[in-house]
Amino acid sequence: HSKRFTLQITFTHSHSTCSIQTDAGRETCVYPLPEPHDLFQASQMKFEDFQKDLTRLRKDLRACTSEVEKVCKVSDEDNLQPFKNKMEDFLTQAKSELETLESQLSSTHKLFLELTVFFSVKAKAGEKEVSPNTFFCIWHEFSSDFKDQWKKENKIILKERLKAAEECFRQAKEKASYSVKPKHASGIVS
Repeated sequence: HSKRFTLQITFTHSHSTCSIQTDAGRETCVYPLPEPHDLFQASQMKFEDFQKDLTRLRKDLRACTSEVEKVCKVSDEDNLQPFKNKMEDFLTQAKSELETLESQLSSTHKLFLELTVFFSVKAKAGEKEVSPNTFFCIWHEFSSDFKDQWKKENKIILKERLKAAEECFRQAKEKASYSVKPKHASGIVS
């Protein structure tokens, strides 16, 4: 890592720690960024693989539709139900779900590309567009370094809070060890 990058991590970390200081050093304190492992997992995704899976599903759905039509053509009208209605419902639902998935993949891909533009991430040589691997590897590295710094800072804050609690306890104990003796009627302490 370059010294400049490390300084940026430290600055970003200390700036964000100030804004979440209330939970810092406590068990309730939650890491404020995506977990490095999740970012690594995201870097392994490929939109092309999802598109291939959806294309395969569409092909399988067409084959299933064709098979249902064949069965319905050769079956007696008396034996057709409830098979025909159940399969029509199934195929209608499957087609609808597939269209939803295709739409979601398309909008996710579009949003991803907008995100890469927002963060000024450029495609690597040989890539026609920024891949999830290129984008999320950068964030994985940042989040890993940030988390290391975050853990160190939380340990420091925890130690400071522990010292403050011990000091408070020590002072309370000292106050409790003083005993006030009542005065006698003569005004002399016994």
